[in-house]
Amino acid sequence: MISHESLLWVVFGAAIVILFALDLGVFHRKSHEVGIKEALIWSGIWLAVAFAFNLLVYFWMGTEAAVEFAAGYLVERTLSFDNLFVFLLIFTYFKVPSIHQYKVLFWGIIAALVMRGIFVVAGIELIDRFHWIVYLFGAFLLVSGLKLALRKDEEPTDVGRNPVLRLCKRFLPTTDDYGDGNFTLVKNGKRYFTPLFVVLLIIETSDVLFAFDSVPAILGITLNPFIVYTSNIFSILGLRALYFALAGCMVMFRYLNQGVTVILIFVGAKMLLSGLVEVPAVVALGVIVLILAGSIALSILRPESDAKRKPTEANPK
Repeated sequence: MISHESLLWVVFGAAIVILFALDLGVFHRKSHEVGIKEALIWSGIWLAVAFAFNLLVYFWMGTEAAVEFAAGYLVERTLSFDNLFVFLLIFTYFKVPSIHQYKVLFWGIIAALVMRGIFVVAGIELIDRFHWIVYLFGAFLLVSGLKLALRKDEEPTDVGRNPVLRLCKRFLPTTDDYGDGNFTLVKNGKRYFTPLFVVLLIIETSDVLFAFDSVPAILGITLNPFIVYTSNIFSILGLRALYFALAGCMVMFRYLNQGVTVILIFVGAKMLLSGLVEVPAVVALGVIVLILAGSIALSILRPESDAKRKPTEANPK
């Protein structure tokens, strides 16, 4: 008899295939500039799909699994916000036309499905064989969070010095021509890689680096491979739509980075103390929701303009 978890794997796979087919084959068959309204609609669709799937997890796997899914989804969704800044920086540096940005992000998500799966399987396998890896992951997350908390304002990352970009320019025949928005084009009988291909490689490399934080973070909540992978994937599926919705107004959530820092420290400490104190999934979910709500509320109550104005008012010249 097929287990409920096996059926959920089938539902998950079918949902992803159907939505991707509709996304690429129907709604975005032709490249076009994605407006805020369309981005918000797709963000809502992916959020609704994740919520519906969470309900299936609740009815078929129980309350604990559903709570773990929700907590994992929120953690991964929050950590993935950093990707938005990276996307914006890369697209700005390469001056990628808005009409082609969605295509790059779509194929970036496809590759992320595979890479995140590899990271999840590898992480769980390591913990199963060497339980002390849990404490190593916990220490890594804790140090990452503390480094973010203590980091001072830094100059923007110089994309031009990215090693992937340097390797592409050195070993691949590239062109500055975007053509019709393809990843390659033919000039004078020779095939060249367009800037879109280089941008896709850089984005995928960045996702690998983000996975080093995100995967250990969700492993601090649950070691169920089904919950880990599905919540991770659902959290990044709506990321490209969210990019177009929030890219122009990320300053509204200026304290979200601090929220990410606190979440990393919390999950890292939870993993380090797992041998002494068992934190229930529902408690972890409550803490994560509280941190997110607090950072968003603080961003709204204390916008950047106010933060910049106060020092001037307090120290008049």
